[in-house]
Amino acid sequence: QVQLVESGGGLVQAGGSLRLSCAASGRTFNNYAMGWFRQAPGKEREFVAAISRSGGTTYHADSVKGRFTISRDNAVNTAYLQMNSVRPEDTALYYCATTNAWISRSWNSDQYKYEYWGQGTQVTVSS
Repeated sequence: QVQLVESGGGLVQAGGSLRLSCAASGRTFNNYAMGWFRQAPGKEREFVAAISRSGGTTYHADSVKGRFTISRDNAVNTAYLQMNSVRPEDTALYYCATTNAWISRSWNSDQYKYEYWGQGTQVTVSS
């Protein structure tokens, strides 16, 4: 069992920055690849970014590439999502999740490959 708690969400103006955190407890954190997903009102949950167990490989959705950066610190069992140049369309509930495999971009961007999920943190971007 892995418990995940997201934090760092809030209200930000377009063009601003936020850093989301995902604190993990339970099983060994560096056994898991991590992902960030988001869900806007009335829309399906979508992939944002994923990071390998060591942090050496990352994938980002095209919609956030160049603006968002996923990272992790295995010493403190935490993953991060640095969000820069945010836009109103980034408004969503952001979730972190774990998976025990690191296969490919297509595999690790599939939400159904992730086993444990946090409760989410709300990000609202005003124009």
